[in-house]
Amino acid sequence: MAQVKPMRADARRNYERLIEEAAVAFAEHGEGASLDDIAKRAGVGSGTLYRHFPTRQALLEAVYVDSIEAIAARADEIAAELAPGEALVEWLNELSGMMIQVRGLKALLGSAVSDGSGTVPTACGTSVRGAAERLVEAAQREGTLRADVEPIEVLRLAHGVATASELANGRGKYIRRYLSLLTEGLRP
Repeated sequence: MAQVKPMRADARRNYERLIEEAAVAFAEHGEGASLDDIAKRAGVGSGTLYRHFPTRQALLEAVYVDSIEAIAARADEIAAELAPGEALVEWLNELSGMMIQVRGLKALLGSAVSDGSGTVPTACGTSVRGAAERLVEAAQREGTLRADVEPIEVLRLAHGVATASELANGRGKYIRRYLSLLTEGLRP
């Protein structure tokens, strides 16, 4: 197995500046922020950006990995506090709200819940899918969730709930209502 060579100090600084500037740009402009502008703001060339982050998806993941890990960990915290069916709904509420509040996150999670044809699973996608699997399986064991519901389907539906709520007013005001309507159909 080959050892990973540590980054040079200047390369590390460039990497960190790129993530910082990308976070600002995504917050201001969403996931469609100009990658060339991000590179300029970080004081590096576009080649440097693409060397560190070969795709927009890779940059989005680097910017939001901590947020994704936090929401995945939150699933376990909620599961320890609430009954399985309630925990699933509460976590989906928080996940959907986060997708609206953090610009660019919905796009990143959207790719994590796509059909995955020919794509390599990302760390973010793996983390969120694992959290959803734990919650879905617990709710199914409890009998509050249909046995034929797949965790990926629940994540796709949460993505849709976030989109629907955004269309309604852009602030997530209707997430709980939409989740309630949705979960009625998921019950056995």
